[in-house]
Amino acid sequence: MYALRIAAVTGLFLALAGPAGAADACDALTAKLIRATGASLAGRAGSGAVFRAADAERMSLACRAPRRMVFGSLAREPDRPFFALIGRAAEALTGAKAEAVEVLALTLHQDSLLTGTPRQGIAGRAALRCETGPREDSLSGSLTVCLVTPAAPLRRRAGLFVERPAG
Repeated sequence: MYALRIAAVTGLFLALAGPAGAADACDALTAKLIRATGASLAGRAGSGAVFRAADAERMSLACRAPRRMVFGSLAREPDRPFFALIGRAAEALTGAKAEAVEVLALTLHQDSLLTGTPRQGIAGRAALRCETGPREDSLSGSLTVCLVTPAAPLRRRAGLFVERPAG
């Protein structure tokens, strides 16, 4: 309950602070991602940032809700450091464990290669979607694309975990 109040107050503060407050929050998140991944800032416009990273041809952040990061590789089968980069960034963005996200991203990528369709999953607080193959959108040229967003919190149903006598 306390965490919900803090989130509500933070959201209210950002709404009242307007664009300046949102820009400050995006600046702080951008700096956090740079520290976590070792990437450098390539540019910033509005509510987004684009990074330069040795292990990905594309790494971008959208700060508007829901926050998300997009990673792109020109390789159909990127090397392991591409997936490690996704894990470190997801940890900074969502608080999920970097290793768990890295393994999930690699698994989703392999599944996408086998099925030819986008695959998605959740690791802790991070939701991922990875796909392979040629694209016709703004990510054309990227043969592997992964998207990371905060996972929606799980909601418990009333009485779901209550012990009841059998019979």
